[in-house]
Amino acid sequence: MATRLPVTQRYSAVAIAFHWTIALLVIVNLIVGIGHDTLPALRAWRPGHKAIGITVLALTVLRVAWRLAHRPPPLPAFTPRWERGVAHATHWALYLLLLLMPLSGWAMVSGPEGRRPLTWFGAFDLPYLPVSGTTAGAGHEAHALLGWVMLALVVLHVAAALRHHLILRDSLLLRILPRGTR
Repeated sequence: MATRLPVTQRYSAVAIAFHWTIALLVIVNLIVGIGHDTLPALRAWRPGHKAIGITVLALTVLRVAWRLAHRPPPLPAFTPRWERGVAHATHWALYLLLLLMPLSGWAMVSGPEGRRPLTWFGAFDLPYLPVSGTTAGAGHEAHALLGWVMLALVVLHVAAALRHHLILRDSLLLRILPRGTR
């Protein structure tokens, strides 16, 4: 028999908006970032990929500030200790990656050799970071590796949410769904 959570134990509307906006942007960027070598049509999305990355960085800074000032609903009492630990570690690892991925990409395109255009959706130019060629190269390597780590954590996060919703049927997923979504 599945234990149900009270619907009152939901994330705030602001936290939900941050979650789903950032999630959508990250999924788009993972597709473009990982797929641009395989699917040449995605190469045209590179400027958008950079702009989305900067947007994710800004939204994540705001999201972390919101999260630090507004406690999320607690995990249900029936959640095993190991699962609590994995959930918290995964969430904070995702926050860290949401900061490191855009910063490593920004460092990558800021190198003095072969700078690439950096604009926010063509509306305005973004400044380059003051990095050396070595740092830009390290940013490139980090960006590629962190992209795969991000993909793995996103898959783990989605799988855990679906496990709770479809197998355990414990209403945990409903806490982060927009109102009216069932």
